[in-house]
Amino acid sequence: MDDDAAGSTHDAGEGTGDRATGRGTAPGEGRTPGRGPLRTRSRAVWSVVAVGGLTLATASPTWVSTTVSTALEPTVDVAVTGTTAAPAVGAAALVVVAGGAALAIAGRVARWVALVVVALAGALATASAAAVLLDPLPAATSGASQTAGVTDLTSPVVVAVWPWLTAVLGAAAVVVAALAVVGAPAWGATSGRHERADAVLPADGEDPGAGPAATGGGSAAPGQHDPHDAWDALSRGTDPSADR
Repeated sequence: MDDDAAGSTHDAGEGTGDRATGRGTAPGEGRTPGRGPLRTRSRAVWSVVAVGGLTLATASPTWVSTTVSTALEPTVDVAVTGTTAAPAVGAAALVVVAGGAALAIAGRVARWVALVVVALAGALATASAAAVLLDPLPAATSGASQTAGVTDLTSPVVVAVWPWLTAVLGAAAVVVAALAVVGAPAWGATSGRHERADAVLPADGEDPGAGPAATGGGSAAPGQHDPHDAWDALSRGTDPSADR
């Protein structure tokens, strides 16, 4: 029983030492766990980019079609693409794709901005497609004017399935952005090459500004360079081996 008590005391002491020195914490241990299907950054990036690309693809085909009559031809076919009927759809889709690409390199604050922009762009795409679905006549009339120079339609306006798909994909962009917000806490930092993996926090009562030279430990041997000092020298444009 005494041995067990001594072992417990030893373990507690080791835990206290780790807390005092800040050692023993692996990268990501203190990270807030994310939830949902987009717990990884790569999955969120590809989901957003895919939705944006599909939205852009649905804006290219013909959305609205009709016919007009001119003095030279009794019947002229009029086909209006999505980018013409709803120009905001193409712009919104490009913004979604750009937002997805930005998530790949965004930091903790920039990721939230990118996700908000993606959600707003998705809402814009849905609203623009819905406007054409609710009233396709203005788009058909504008297309007839550009095609034949007349605005008197001679046949009913036919709406294709593409604006419906665009509206659904715009809503999907909003949903994906929301899921990414839920899973983002688990993504972590984008890069840690400038951070010391073996950084030691000062213990209670120790001077935070005291480095390895002041504490007497961790100093480089004569003629050797610390890798981090060498990296800093390269960042300044100097040769770290010049003074060897």
